[in-house]
Parts: sequence; C-alpha cells; structure tokens
Amino acid sequence: MTLAVEAARGLPRPQAVIFASTSAPFIERSQATLLVDALALDPAVRTGDVAGSRRCAVSALRDALLGNGDTLIAAGEKRPATAGSSQHLSDGDGGAAAFVSDRGAAELLGYASLSHDLVDIYASRERPQSYAYEERFVRDTAIGKVIAPTIRAACAAAGVAPSEIARAAVHEPLAGCWREISRLTGVTAPNVAADLAQAVGDLGAAHALFAFAVACAGAREGDLVLLAGFGSGCDAMVFRLTGEMPGAREAAAQLSKGVAFDDYMRFLSLTGAVQLDWGVRSELEQKAQATVLERYGRDMIGFVGGRDAEGNIQFPKSRVPVRPDAAAPEQFEDVRLADCTARIVSVTADRLNFTPDPPFWFGLVQFDNGARVMMEFTDGDGRGFSVGDAVRPLLRIKSRDARRGFRTYFWKAAPADRPSIER
Repeated sequence: MTLAVEAARGLPRPQAVIFASTSAPFIERSQATLLVDALALDPAVRTGDVAGSRRCAVSALRDALLGNGDTLIAAGEKRPATAGSSQHLSDGDGGAAAFVSDRGAAELLGYASLSHDLVDIYASRERPQSYAYEERFVRDTAIGKVIAPTIRAACAAAGVAPSEIARAAVHEPLAGCWREISRLTGVTAPNVAADLAQAVGDLGAAHALFAFAVACAGAREGDLVLLAGFGSGCDAMVFRLTGEMPGAREAAAQLSKGVAFDDYMRFLSLTGAVQLDWGVRSELEQKAQATVLERYGRDMIGFVGGRDAEGNIQFPKSRVPVRPDAAAPEQFEDVRLADCTARIVSVTADRLNFTPDPPFWFGLVQFDNGARVMMEFTDGDGRGFSVGDAVRPLLRIKSRDARRGFRTYFWKAAPADRPSIER
C-alpha cells in the first residue's frame, strides 16, 4: 500500500483509481479507497482493486487505454516468502504507477491478450507464501505457449515488425527467459525488465510497469516500446513514444537509491520471515476504532492539516485554532502537508519504546509553510538523524493490531537527500 502511494505521488489528478497487487494487506477492504485518501484525491473518483495475477496492473492499464477516462493505476507489492526459499532471494518489494489520458507521451499502436491458467506460482489463504513449480516446465510452457504468441499477436495488431521494437519491458516468469523469447518473436531489443529483476528482484504486479518507465527513460521520441505483463496469461502492448515520458527519469533514478543491509537476521525480521520475541513492551494494545477513522481517517492518511483565518497552519485540525488570540471555532482551509518540505527541529533516539527496527526515532518537524508536527522518523542509515536535517513525508504503517489482523497508516519523516528504503 505505502509503495503504491509513493509511486503515485506527483501524478495528475485522475477520474479513476485502480490499485493492483497480489499481496494487498486487506482481503475485504478496498485498498484503492485508501489510496484516494492518501493522495487527497476527490472522493468522487471511481475506484477499483485488481489482483489475482502478476499481470493485473498491466491488464488494468490495457483497459484504461481502451477508454475509461483519465485513470491512475498504482501497483504495490510486498509478497511474503519463507526464509531460505528461492522467492525470498529473487523477489523484491516495489511500487509503480501509470497515468492514462489522451494527453500522454506514448501512443498505443496495438495490443494482444491471452488467458492461460498456467500454475507456475501461487499463494492462497492456507499458504500466504508463494509456492513455485518446477522451473523447466514453467519456462517451456510460459515462453512457447503464452508469452511469445502474445507478443507476436501484439506486433501484428500494431502493424510493426518485431525487429522495429527499440526497447522492451517484458515480465519474465523466470530469470534468463529473454533469449528464447527473443528468438521466437523476433524482438531483438534489450529487455529492461530482466535487468530490473537483477537489480531489485521481481516486483510482482509492479514489475512490468516499473520496467516500462525505465525503458521509456532510455528511449527517444518516435521509438517503439513493448510492454508485456505475465501471470495466468499475458497482456502485450506496443507503444510509440510521442515525447518525453513524465516521471520516467525519476523512476529510473530510484534504481541507484537504497540502503544495503549487511545483517541477514535484521532483514528476516523486517520482512516478517521470522518472528522474534520483543518482550512485554511490544504487547501494547493498538486497536483501531472505526468511529475514529470515520471522523479523522481522511485527514490522517492524507496528512491534511488546516490554515486558520490568520494564515497559520496546524496539524491536526481543531475546532479552535492553536493560536494565542483564538477564542472561538474557525473554518480551516485544507493544506496537504504530505507535499511540503520540512526540517528537523528536535530529535530523540529511544531504545525503550518498541519498534521492529531499533532505535525508535522521533521528534519535532518544522514545515516550510510554518506547521510543526511531532513525527516518527524512518529510512535512517548509520548516521541517524540530526537537528536541521531536511526531511520529506512518506506514508508508512503506523500500527499493527496482530490480535485482530488490522493495520493503520500515517506519515513518517524520511531524509530528503538520502536513499529511500521501505520499512
């Protein structure tokens, strides 16, 4: 959820929002609705969640391109994996987003879809961690019966020769498939999705969209770019770039960011692959009340503060402004602090309060617009945090109610000039 929000920040305001994931935190609760609130979008926008296969985001993109109005597709994945399994080594966590309109920088020339119930990998309620089948069977079936025929059909529908493709973003079922796919289809362009998998792992529903952005960042106006999503079939689309793709360079730049962990046990703990005993301090009851979320949830997850009649900005809002001369309720103007820059004015590293990644960093943050908010800090490296550091808000999980299987979200302050990692 938080990865999808981060990917979608800064994109235009849509008429529809689609959330794509095979590892969404809630089974019976709309993540797309949470996305709308987190981005402070108009509640009247159409929303929908898609799942079921790793190509769900590409399928949603295809449908949006066929005409559903301005549409935002945001994908985010954090798939659970068993410690020591191949998926734990090959999968990655990531988010990607696409905005579809008639003003885009890429023109859809043709597409093809193929539905095929190939059980190469699956997860279920009984087994949340992915289970993968024999690699040779998956490779031969996926390439010859699913991916290659769909790509050939898409090129034919677009009226282009496969050799004309300049760059490809094809989600491979397993590493090392591109050479055979290239031979069977005639697409000789490099597959950016394969390089992405080597760099950050397989990002599931977000993988093909992220690879497409990276491919567009390295392409030129007029180039043909192939996008193909795989999972329970294949969706393939051929685009011609009509200009510089907004956000593509920023997406490609994310590959140079990140903080490497040299402690495998820390990694296992943070990914939930092992359960550690954190002691009694971790047993704090954190039940979320639906009534509180109803009253304040949109302001909380959207990080929306208020500007009073005198121009002062505060978070959270209150009936009477936090101002010495305020004596009566006032009407606030909404101000979204998630889009504002800030600096740390006080900081504490607490090793007594529970956090899954000690120490627990928190302090007072001064926003450039005048607001001051007490916030938790995240994404710190060995240097920690200091007064005066520039920070930016990132949506994160605020609390987990393990007993009831519920989680709440809020914004934490992360270094503005350092790499970003998901925690």
